[in-house]
Amino acid sequence: MLTCKSPRKVMRTAFALARKALPKYSSKFSRHDFTLPQLFACLVVKEHQRKSYREAEMLLRDASHWCRDIGMSKVPDHNTLCRAFHALNLNRRGGKLLDRLVQWFAIARQLGSMVALDSSIYDTHHRSRHYGQRCRHYASRRKRTANARRSRAARRSPKLSIGVCTRCHLILSGRARTGMRSDAPDFEPLLFDAWRRHPRLRVVLADAGYDSEANHRIARHDMDVRSLIKTGAGKPSKKPPSGYYRRLMKKQLKGSQRGKKYGQRAQAETVNSMLKRNLGDALRSRTPKAREAEQMLRILTHNIALLCDETED
Repeated sequence: MLTCKSPRKVMRTAFALARKALPKYSSKFSRHDFTLPQLFACLVVKEHQRKSYREAEMLLRDASHWCRDIGMSKVPDHNTLCRAFHALNLNRRGGKLLDRLVQWFAIARQLGSMVALDSSIYDTHHRSRHYGQRCRHYASRRKRTANARRSRAARRSPKLSIGVCTRCHLILSGRARTGMRSDAPDFEPLLFDAWRRHPRLRVVLADAGYDSEANHRIARHDMDVRSLIKTGAGKPSKKPPSGYYRRLMKKQLKGSQRGKKYGQRAQAETVNSMLKRNLGDALRSRTPKAREAEQMLRILTHNIALLCDETED
């Protein structure tokens, strides 16, 4: 599915969403120059247009009629936008916004019965690929330094795991964290959040990174969701996988899955590609907590752009 490219429509939709899910002010002692829904809409436009805080301020000043559409008498400066990003606390409030978005898609009858899970690593700096390759080339001359640099980079790398509706590319759940670790522990929270928001889920699709007998039992026994998880993570072995469901997956997911249910797992990779192509593959925040909030903001921006495109049709 396509996402809306009009920042004005995205801004108005984000404001309508935030009015339903966010309080008007973060504190009774706030200056009341702007409301939280208004500032959230400005931040969504900033992310949608891949701008910094200063660039977003200039964009809104040049298009001040966008701000008037959502009841703002003046344009917030870059410091206000930066403070609003931290005051919104999307790590905690982002779930309520996602709940409301999924409800709107359910009312429009756009949700399917399958969810696909996938994860992706984001960069921590905006730099060209050529520059990164040259850095790795010079670091490889000193093996000890190169290994240390790779281990430090692995510990700092932001990682985003998402649960995607295969029918409409809506992100039903997301989990952001720091560090390259196994995907298997993220299976339960991703599936539970998606299942809680959309109880009509019947099938969950995941790659070998989520392979675990415990994950199969959580999906099938606790949530009554059929799990299709590829086996074969780690070193190849001639022995059959341990566990009933893992052995079952070895038989069912053998060979090409084109035209079958598991073939729809690629929709999650498509959404990860959409996030990086439309919103960028590098994060601007510097602390792990702020990066997690920025990744949640990107999830919300993606879903809002999908909603705008649906309302246009």
